[in-house]
Amino acid sequence: MARVGFIGLGNMGGGMAANLAKNGHDVRAFDLSEDALARAKKAGCLPVASAAEAAEGAEAVVTMLPAGTHVEQVYQDAVFGIADTAAVLIDCSTIDVETAKRVAEAASAKGLTAVDAPVSGGIAAAAAGTLTFMVGGSQAGFERAEPFLSNMGKAVIHAGASGAGQAAKVCNNMLLGATMIATCEAFLLADKLGLDPQKFFDIASVSSGQSWSMTSYAPLPGVGPETPADHDYQGGFAAALMLKDLRLAMEAATQVGADTPMGARAAELYQRFAEAGNAGIDFSGIIRMLGDGQNPTPG
Repeated sequence: MARVGFIGLGNMGGGMAANLAKNGHDVRAFDLSEDALARAKKAGCLPVASAAEAAEGAEAVVTMLPAGTHVEQVYQDAVFGIADTAAVLIDCSTIDVETAKRVAEAASAKGLTAVDAPVSGGIAAAAAGTLTFMVGGSQAGFERAEPFLSNMGKAVIHAGASGAGQAAKVCNNMLLGATMIATCEAFLLADKLGLDPQKFFDIASVSSGQSWSMTSYAPLPGVGPETPADHDYQGGFAAALMLKDLRLAMEAATQVGADTPMGARAAELYQRFAEAGNAGIDFSGIIRMLGDGQNPTPG
């Protein structure tokens, strides 16, 4: 198998690096957190002292970092000039489209191949190796990255040229954020109209109102499959991350002159929810704010 440099071992990156090691790769892992490095070592990775050391001699370099500024800095300071020109650079962070394009262009200028490959799926999917990757880059870059991404996910889709992966991610998560709010509103309205929440779920999940937010991630405890709602909205996808993605979507919309009123309203509501002390709560917990702190009671 291959040597892989993995930079960024947070909630998502830790599970992803572990799956690469589980699939037989020699994973050289780096993070600023000593605890994250210790968990990576326990999962079969080899902790290293710097991002540059992770990139050195690697056939693939995977980054999973908080924002575009971090990605550019790591590439400029620790990857460019260190990584072999035969390596493929795979950025799985969720960042803005323009930065993703700029990073790919800078890599190309140095004889390197880079793809943007943000993910869909939460912490549990990262740990289970069932993420979906949406990949932006050349066909050749995609083909080189795909075997590594397949070791971390259930679906790897080539979205188009550089930046297309990030474009797909922000569009997808804008849809998810707005749909979750609509799902919460529907449950709250159904409750006030006297409908049993489970009965409403049974009907809506097989009717025209069906959505992933309804059938797979219902925002009420005891309704539908098990979700973070069944664990007091702990775990899952934090509201702060949903807000980050919605802001990226609004930034992209402004840059291209797209009218996204539903996305903009979703961003406003999630900002209000996060600022009220709920940044670490699963994003479906916004049903509490919309219901003035009260969830419908499952029947």
